[in-house]
Amino acid sequence: MPLSPLQARIARDIVSHVRRERFDIGHHLVESQLATTLNVSRTPVKFAMAHLVEKGMLIYDRNRGFFLARSSDELGDLVSEVMENSDDPLYLKFAELRLSRQLPELFTEIEFMRRFDVSRAALRAVLSRIQQEGWIEQRAGQGWRLLPMIDSVEAYEESYSFRATIEPAGLLSPTFQIDREMLASCRKQQEFIANGGYLTMTAQELFEANSLFHETLAACSGNRFLQQTVRRIDQLRRLVEYRQASTRAPRKGQAEEHLTILDCLERGDRLAAADQMRKHLEQARRKKVDPALFE
Repeated sequence: MPLSPLQARIARDIVSHVRRERFDIGHHLVESQLATTLNVSRTPVKFAMAHLVEKGMLIYDRNRGFFLARSSDELGDLVSEVMENSDDPLYLKFAELRLSRQLPELFTEIEFMRRFDVSRAALRAVLSRIQQEGWIEQRAGQGWRLLPMIDSVEAYEESYSFRATIEPAGLLSPTFQIDREMLASCRKQQEFIANGGYLTMTAQELFEANSLFHETLAACSGNRFLQQTVRRIDQLRRLVEYRQASTRAPRKGQAEEHLTILDCLERGDRLAAADQMRKHLEQARRKKVDPALFE
């Protein structure tokens, strides 16, 4: 039985999670823990894991649960397959239209049901996902409204300028407190990327790893508003970041810069960490903001 778009996306996220955490053969994957990690309910997780059993990634024991049948280093072929089938085609249509500024600022469900020849239920599922990502909102009366997002060179520049202001400030916050377990997990992931992992990771995996690094440090700031803001910017830059992820060379350098920031934090030099963070974001802005992304 084919997976629903949600179940396919969760299957992709499970594969990415296993690769990110570098799990070995035999590792026990617990449904409830995965549901918490991925912020979804257990039912679609169970369907996704059953699908991964069919694909040979997991084995299932009725009494003990799901276990890895292949190590994280052996999932390259499966990654390509689950990534290709993980996003709803209707969602991708909306994303492409939004990035190319071909969506009207105001629209109704009827318009797009006719335009894409889909049911109201299928359309609403996609619109609900887009609303959660923060680039549309439902109007009080009827229809939907587009919200600002990173859809131009100017907006991309502004997002980096804003981040270069708030993220270093978070590292210098008086409420900043290192979560050593979280930083160790970040280091493990960034070392993998820098040591060649960027060559085999997908655009989604690279983006998620980058977002996790920045959101982890924002969480350590102890400032809930800063943490929410960094997460919100990550949601807004997701689409354009996927577009520019085909250029992989900068990814190695970015991971190395992340590791430098972690080095500073681990030796207690937050001032140096903040300075490195500012330089890191400025360099990323210069390397990644490309007008061709929005053509």
